[in-house]
Amino acid sequence: MASTALPEIVLAPADLRWPGGRNVAVVFNIAYEVWSEGAASGIGPMGNPLPGGKFDPNADSYGRYGATTGIRRLMRVLAEAGVSANIFTSGVLAERDPEQVKAVAAAGHEIVSHGYAQDLIPSTLSAEDDEEYIRRTTANLEQVTGTRPAGWISPRATAGHDTMRRLVANGYRWQGDFLDTDLPYIQRYEEGEIVSVPLNIEFNDLSHSMRFGRSPRQFVEIFSDALEHTLAAKNDTVILDVLVHTHCYGRPGGAWAYGEIAKMCAGRDDIWVTTRGRIVDHFLASL
Repeated sequence: MASTALPEIVLAPADLRWPGGRNVAVVFNIAYEVWSEGAASGIGPMGNPLPGGKFDPNADSYGRYGATTGIRRLMRVLAEAGVSANIFTSGVLAERDPEQVKAVAAAGHEIVSHGYAQDLIPSTLSAEDDEEYIRRTTANLEQVTGTRPAGWISPRATAGHDTMRRLVANGYRWQGDFLDTDLPYIQRYEEGEIVSVPLNIEFNDLSHSMRFGRSPRQFVEIFSDALEHTLAAKNDTVILDVLVHTHCYGRPGGAWAYGEIAKMCAGRDDIWVTTRGRIVDHFLASL
């Protein structure tokens, strides 16, 4: 039975700043995701879904690119810029390609649990299946990387009613499924507490290119403009997420834009280039 009790919320201090008194944190994210066998990405390059729910081999092939090729290119792009990222990783990838998952973690990136597979959205699952996929994803990633994941972002960033309680029970320290504010906050449940680090969705390659039809160059320009103006708003402490998907901007036409933004941010003193795990550390220390 789903719980009806809402969590107690502990907000960030009104005067929260990032280390060094900065007001802007930039987090680089990569969605390294795949679908269950027999399921395919709901977004494909043809744009028109097949009628009657027919399986779409074109969309399936498009989605598979990320795990075969896109992840390797984006790892090279980040290495060239000297930037570490949050890697939203499907748990099933630890079964299909454990060496690549291990290589991502060994490169110094923060592995974030991203559900077992992209089509298994927690809000559509039974309580039993939600629990099972959380457990399986966690165990898979820990076994391959040697480190138990501390952070979770659901497929589609769409949690089920009691997913947060299950994450607490499975030892998760933070989650990024909510979009409701700029700064971290604590959610306290009967089972314990978890930090919500809201996801900023303004710089997302899928919506940028497939929904709005914008170019990779515009991706760089829009971020550059946003960074300039958020830095100027000194009293506004924010997180800017830059999120790309291995099957979208993991391709040659988009990966360079992600690299340009990474190089734009790397080594600067006026912004904090970080990960969600480090944001959680800083937030909790500020309370």
